[in-house]
Amino acid sequence: MQGPRAYLDHNATTPLHPAARDAMCAALARPGNASSVHAEGRAARAAIETARIELGAFVGAPAKAIVFTSGGTEALNLALTPHLVVGAAKQPFERLLIGAGEHAAALAGHRFPADSVEIMPLTPQGVLDLEALESALAGNAGRRVMLALQAANNETGVIQPVAAVARLAHAAGAVLVCDAVQAAGKTDCDIGRLEADALIVSGHKFGGPQGVGALCFADPASHIGETMIRGGGQERGVRAGTENVAAIAGMAGALRAAGERLELERKVLAALRDGLESEIARIAGDAVFFGSGGARLANTSCFAVPGIEAQLLLMFLDIEGVAVSSGSACSSGKVKRSHVLTAMGVAPALAGGAIRVSLGWDSSEEDCALFVKALEKAVRTNKGRPRGAAFEAA
Repeated sequence: MQGPRAYLDHNATTPLHPAARDAMCAALARPGNASSVHAEGRAARAAIETARIELGAFVGAPAKAIVFTSGGTEALNLALTPHLVVGAAKQPFERLLIGAGEHAAALAGHRFPADSVEIMPLTPQGVLDLEALESALAGNAGRRVMLALQAANNETGVIQPVAAVARLAHAAGAVLVCDAVQAAGKTDCDIGRLEADALIVSGHKFGGPQGVGALCFADPASHIGETMIRGGGQERGVRAGTENVAAIAGMAGALRAAGERLELERKVLAALRDGLESEIARIAGDAVFFGSGGARLANTSCFAVPGIEAQLLLMFLDIEGVAVSSGSACSSGKVKRSHVLTAMGVAPALAGGAIRVSLGWDSSEEDCALFVKALEKAVRTNKGRPRGAAFEAA
């Protein structure tokens, strides 16, 4: 019989919030294509437009400036194109600057020629190097420049100074596309306060369903000159295809719940996270916490215990009933070295042991206690074992 389990991998995907589930069930119970003109179709359309209004209020963007997508990856692929139109300028962008710690959806999903892309370095604390950014912007004077930057990193939880970066970008005539996938529902993601030109969110990171996200513009006149998915003209012609009404409604339900609990949950999760880190430091005095010297998401801790490989620790914790992630996991499920930690200058051997614990709306003290118990057992039985050796679960 399987014992209790603790799910501490919310940055990968959050469990579906009851508010999202209820909204989805209600939508699934109704027939109707949102493009149809009959009563059922109009009801489906109303559900989508209500969700659009709610998302707009959540991120501080006009409802008509929001495009629903299949998730954050599609939204980034859609936005990071030379043919993004922002404001009055119509000529294509000539240069794309990307933070070195960005998600693969930004690093590999853009539609710029390879020789038009420049990677911006991070500081040892995981923050975008502002001096390097200023130099790059100055070096690209006279060109149309786009900058892609996360609001918060998915591996370390480090929060970027998005507004300060946006001001530097705008002063140089550049535009900022902000990936707020990991930050939405955990910290303030108002597009006006961030001063971003476009914002990306994904439902399953804050209690909504997988498979739905959005591209949000600050200016409703903004659009994509060359779309990727062509067809019936849905989503203002930016993203064709019959809308997933149930997923969109579920994301809106999760948004409502996230907005109501944001401040309280941030305090609760910060206390749980700080308590966990104290226990980790007690168990392994040489543990290293990445990005802990600056602003981080309240729910995230990324650490390594020297002498224990991430893959070994992941397997051990899973057997002990705890679900966490390594610093980075590829699509095949194999652990690979984190490009984020590499950009922060972390030594390869230490980066190879990085583990991410991420809490969420259903995390409890019992979950944290189970993790601490499992980690203590893992460190006691496996610390210092030869690289590649089989783990011991005794």
